[in-house]
Amino acid sequence: MTEKEARFEYLIRLGDNALILGQRLGEWCGHAHQLESDIALTNIALDNVGQARNLLTEAGKVEGKGRSEDDLAFFRTENEFRNNLLTEQENGNFAQTITRQYLFDVFQFHLYSGLCSSTDDFLKGFAEKSVKEVTYHRKLSGDWMVRLGDGTEESHDKMQEALDILWPFTGELFEKTEADEILIASGAVPDLEEIKKIWIEETSAKIEEATLTIPDTMGYMARGSRDGHHTEYMGYILAEMQALPRSMPDATW
Repeated sequence: MTEKEARFEYLIRLGDNALILGQRLGEWCGHAHQLESDIALTNIALDNVGQARNLLTEAGKVEGKGRSEDDLAFFRTENEFRNNLLTEQENGNFAQTITRQYLFDVFQFHLYSGLCSSTDDFLKGFAEKSVKEVTYHRKLSGDWMVRLGDGTEESHDKMQEALDILWPFTGELFEKTEADEILIASGAVPDLEEIKKIWIEETSAKIEEATLTIPDTMGYMARGSRDGHHTEYMGYILAEMQALPRSMPDATW
């Protein structure tokens, strides 16, 4: 694998994470339990879609095949997407959405923080801008983790159930590929092993504060996205997200 190919793969992974999570959060628009949460989740969705646009545009330039951000978002098949499995999990109830969000926000925050020191000018500039957005995301989801986990008996039980469901999808966040190794060696990206140490420390403290318990998965962690394998939810997400551009591919505003 060349450094150019590694850079394309990495950009696609980051872009797909932001795009799919943004699509998921967008499903909450008009459906949250209160106006403040509705607006907050919608704004986070927009932040992620904005990040995805920047990343996929750059990926298209690196690839050099004339594909735009729209081409990469709407005209790839399921097995061409590289988003982490965690981002595509169903919204479920508010507890499940918040838990998914928190687990990913902490990862994204520390990853982007590491990218602020990148030797890659694009990744450095992108991270410096985006980490400001993710700082807010992380605070919001972290506050809700404690508020619900250490709230009523019902809210606590729902948060624990959500954590039990989603925790097995977190191990994959830190899997390294050949692309990672190439870019780590050049100083373009941080080492995921270092990110994992920080992530475990922070999430463990927050989960304890929320009076929740990290589930015992007996070592099992779901995986597959690095190779284009996804959960049953991914096809439904793409069917909804890609329906309009695929039915009218030549349409313009």
